[in-house]
Amino acid sequence: MKATIWHNPKCSTSRKTLAILEETPGLEVTVVNYLKAPPTRETLQALYAEAGITAKEGLRKRAEGASALADADDDAILDAMVADPVLIERPLVQTEKGVRLCRPIDSVHEIL
Repeated sequence: MKATIWHNPKCSTSRKTLAILEETPGLEVTVVNYLKAPPTRETLQALYAEAGITAKEGLRKRAEGASALADADDDAILDAMVADPVLIERPLVQTEKGVRLCRPIDSVHEIL
């Protein structure tokens, strides 16, 4: 099985999730440092749809600038995330079984 993680190496939650993926036998992991290679708006929208969450739920609320989006709709939030990927909550993991925003970390097991 294949897995893709949208990862921030400075984030301990993201590092721990990546470790789980790397320790899973038979799993081929693709790591995307989303701060250096941000997803497109369409990719983010598709990931959130598959995860069953809204863009607002995928917003990193502790990021600088996130408070200005408190009353924004999903379109405005997606536009802001594409313009400044630090606003994307991490880690997002996709496998053939689905997508999860892995907070808490253990939610990654649902798609392995």
